[in-house]
Amino acid sequence: MDFLELVSSRQSVRAFDAERQVEKEKIERIVEVARLAPSACNAQPWSFVVVDDPELKNQVADATSSRVLGMNHFTKQAPVHLLLVEEKVNISSGIGGWIKKKDYAQLDLGIVAAHIVLAAQAEGLGTCIVGWFDEDKVRDILHIPSSKRVWLDIVIGYSTQPLRKKSRKSIDAILSYNKYK
Repeated sequence: MDFLELVSSRQSVRAFDAERQVEKEKIERIVEVARLAPSACNAQPWSFVVVDDPELKNQVADATSSRVLGMNHFTKQAPVHLLLVEEKVNISSGIGGWIKKKDYAQLDLGIVAAHIVLAAQAEGLGTCIVGWFDEDKVRDILHIPSSKRVWLDIVIGYSTQPLRKKSRKSIDAILSYNKYK
């Protein structure tokens, strides 16, 4: 499969085979791809927490669900939660971000999240990036210091969903050469 096919086949999965565990070797390869992701000034402002213990996984899943909004109840089906924790940037990235008024750590976390979901797709796994969760509860469950931000929870498992057609803007709507539209 070439890269365009890989990207075209990746989708946000909200139905997982709850009985099928993800092989540890696949998770380790996914984390290795994440480790190699680029970051501003090579700051690598991230750490990862893999949650595959069934009891802990269910507690984290509960922290992602909202009864009021009816959100994220599917996360309990996923056998793995991979949490992205923001770490401090290095001096170059910090100064550059301050001067340019850009939060490079957040950009870097987005880049690493993209690497994770594409690496998972290459391993035959489905993913969904979850940003809605009770961060304090997740920090408490996983013993993450209160000084750290938990930005994303990427749920990983074997999808039970068929591939859906992507709805995207046309190239003409988003691309221009040598000047803005």
